[in-house]
Amino acid sequence: MTLITQDYLDKLTYKIIGAAIVVHKELGPGLYEKVYEKCLEKELQDLRLKVESQQSVPVVHKGLSLDCEIRYDLLVENAIVVELKAVEILHPLFESQLLTYMKLLKKPKGILLNFNVGNIFKEGQKTFVNEYFRQLD
Repeated sequence: MTLITQDYLDKLTYKIIGAAIVVHKELGPGLYEKVYEKCLEKELQDLRLKVESQQSVPVVHKGLSLDCEIRYDLLVENAIVVELKAVEILHPLFESQLLTYMKLLKKPKGILLNFNVGNIFKEGQKTFVNEYFRQLD
């Protein structure tokens, strides 16, 4: 079992963004989000990373677990939530959505990727950390 540290998550982030760059270079912008999701999932699996996709995000309200039918796009190594978009402009709502998924899933880091850009490294990715990240070595 891998010890999760800030350094480990930073290296994992580098791999995820690198895989997204590979997918983006091959496909370019203009496709549906689902296409990028499937290709990125395969690319990450080829790197021998554990990837889960489209799993329910648990919502607990007043002690009750509710099925609200919300799902994350990808969860890599059970540590980083990856939210994918293929939009002209990243709306602040997407950042809020990712931060909320991170909180509900109790995950320390998240990456928001937008594939509808010219250069995914420069303009198509944002990383986020929360209190769980700050508690790590």
